[in-house]
Amino acid sequence: MVFYSPGRTTSYPEHPPEDGFRFHYLGGGDEVGNVGIVLEDHEGVRLLLDYGLAPTTPPRYPSEAPLVHDAIITHSHIDHLGMAPWLCANHQTRLHGTPLTAHISDMMWRDCYKVSSIEKYPLAWDKRDIDTALASWHVHEFDEPWKHHSWTLTLRRAGHIPGAAMLEIETPKHRILLTGDFDTRDSPLVKGAEPMKADILFVEGTYGGREHPPSEEEVQRFIASVTEVVQRGGTVLIPAFANGRTQDVVMLLHRHLPHLDVHVDGMGKRVAKIHLEHGNFLRDSNELERAWRWVKRVGSKSDKKKALAGDVIVSTSGMLSGGPALWYLNRLREDPRNAIFFTGYQAKDTGGRSLMDTGRIEIYGRPAEIDLEWKQFSFSTHAGHKEILDFAKNCEAKHVVVYHTDPNHARPPLVKALQEQGHIVHEPKNGESYNIEN
Repeated sequence: MVFYSPGRTTSYPEHPPEDGFRFHYLGGGDEVGNVGIVLEDHEGVRLLLDYGLAPTTPPRYPSEAPLVHDAIITHSHIDHLGMAPWLCANHQTRLHGTPLTAHISDMMWRDCYKVSSIEKYPLAWDKRDIDTALASWHVHEFDEPWKHHSWTLTLRRAGHIPGAAMLEIETPKHRILLTGDFDTRDSPLVKGAEPMKADILFVEGTYGGREHPPSEEEVQRFIASVTEVVQRGGTVLIPAFANGRTQDVVMLLHRHLPHLDVHVDGMGKRVAKIHLEHGNFLRDSNELERAWRWVKRVGSKSDKKKALAGDVIVSTSGMLSGGPALWYLNRLREDPRNAIFFTGYQAKDTGGRSLMDTGRIEIYGRPAEIDLEWKQFSFSTHAGHKEILDFAKNCEAKHVVVYHTDPNHARPPLVKALQEQGHIVHEPKNGESYNIEN
């Protein structure tokens, strides 16, 4: 179902700005996810950064993009690339990103299409558009600049997931840095992002106003909790995002609890295989390879039954909104020795959030009481409040644009702290244009 037509519903201004540099959020300005940012200078040089959708129930979509010949895709999460097939089919847009992001995009788009078909929500593109998008990729390595008219563009390491990039733009008058989703801390999979000098910094503020617990302390709490469940004869179910989180969790378990019987199921298996084909984007490809040889990968019905008798099951989906994790939960929920450990954010209207808030979840269309121990661990690969402040300070940015953030809770304390640090802070709203003068 196509819900808008190209060239008819875009809110973007028809003419370039008279002076300075314009930015306009099609989505992701005053919300988390659903990102699409149009950038344009007075000479009419135009670029789109990301074009995703928010996988909520029902999903949220960005406004229609204007004609853009080039788009930067920062990384391979659906809230940043989910609408790219529409761009390529309707505007013949060229997509730019790292080789790893391009490789994983195929899987992400096909999964998005599959889910939309099952859940019967509207999608602006069809299956044929995936092939068009795949043929539209132009890939770039980190730190290798290329020209976009009078702008010089360079992808920099973002530290979020393997292949995730920040975008540095040098225009004749400005140096601009857009973080995409980023983290300055190292994770098992990737090294953290590093600041660089910029006049204008666009920074994601997902965790504004919140600090992450110390990484090592959280890992030890996780390891101790897994051990406790296993010692009482239970199985730990770990719902995990396929792209990044599954691999991080498997590596942690291999590093700290190599004697356990650990099984992995879902799309994360395919993602790990692709990660290993692009080892230069990993912090330590050898460690991931060793962990992946160690973990038992579920590939059949008999494997699933073996997993139920194991110590730990790592499986998609990360928010218990589908995937094999629901199948395992349905079979583990009767034994009080078992437990569910969440390692990521549980969005509103997802199965995971429902379980945490009410102790109930819908499984295959039927409500079910889940009387199992559950815990949540902070393994986020988004920068926390302090990391964002330090990053902006070290970039020495005069202007800071805060986006990809909850406008009611995360944004206010982050904006206040950035202002106190001496930055001119911009708070974009979707559908509105903003100019930064020369």
